[in-house]
Amino acid sequence: MSPLTTAPAQAPTWPGALELLTALGEPMLALMDELSTTMFCAKDVDGRYVAVNQAFVDRTVERSRRAVVGRCAGDLFIGSLAAHYAQQDAAVLTTGQPVRHVLELIRRPGGGPGWYLTSKQPVRLTGRVVGLVSVSEDLRTQDTGDVALSSLSRVVELVHERIAGAVTVADMAAAAGCSASTLDRRMRRVFSLSPQQFVLRARIDHAAPLLVSGDVPIAEVAARSGFCDQAAFTRAFGRLTGETPAQYRRRAAGAPG
Repeated sequence: MSPLTTAPAQAPTWPGALELLTALGEPMLALMDELSTTMFCAKDVDGRYVAVNQAFVDRTVERSRRAVVGRCAGDLFIGSLAAHYAQQDAAVLTTGQPVRHVLELIRRPGGGPGWYLTSKQPVRLTGRVVGLVSVSEDLRTQDTGDVALSSLSRVVELVHERIAGAVTVADMAAAAGCSASTLDRRMRRVFSLSPQQFVLRARIDHAAPLLVSGDVPIAEVAARSGFCDQAAFTRAFGRLTGETPAQYRRRAAGAPG
C-alpha cells in the first residue's frame, strides 16, 4: 500500500492535493463536511481523492476517510462505476466545463441500488485546472415507503431488464402501477427526466462501457443497447455526448480524434 493511501484524510501532503486544498479553502471543506445526505469529494487531476465527507465514505466499502483519501475510484467501486466516474472526470478536467444533475443509479454497500443526482465542477488555481469537486445528492426520501420511489424502483428494474429490447411508456406505467401521466409527473419530480428521457439515458449509459472496452463492434453496441440500428445510435449518442461513438471510443483509448 502506498503512503498516500494511509495518510490522514484531513492532511494529504502530495503537491497536487495541496494545490487543490488551497483552491478550495477551509470554509468550503468544513461546509461540505456538514452534509449528511449529499456525497462530496474533491479529486486531483490524477483522479486521487483529496477530500471526502462521511456521506461519501458510506457509499464505499470503507469506513473512514483515512482509508479513502489518496486512492482512486477503481480502488473503491466496481469496474463499471469506476469507468463511468473516470469518463465524467476526464470530460470536466479536459474541457473545463461542469457536469450538472447527472442521474446515476448506484448500488449502496450491503443494500439495493439508489438514485443520485451528481454535479461536478472544475477547480482552478491561478487559472489552471488543479482538480474537481463533486456532489451527489441521494434521492432517497426519509419515508422509505414513499409510493413514488417504490414504484420507480420497479420501473428502473424493467428498463434495465429490457435494455436491448422495446420498452414503452405504457410498460413502465404498468410496472409502476399508475397511469402514464402520473408516471411522467413522478419521474420529473424525482429524476427531472421524462420516461422517454430516462430510457434513452439508460441506453447510452449501457453503451458507453461497451465502447470503452474497444472490442465490441459499434453496430453490436447499438443492438445490445436497444437501438434499432447503428445510425440511430450514432445520432442519439452524438446529441447527448457531443461526439460520435467512434470518437468517444478513440478518446477513451487515448488516440487522436
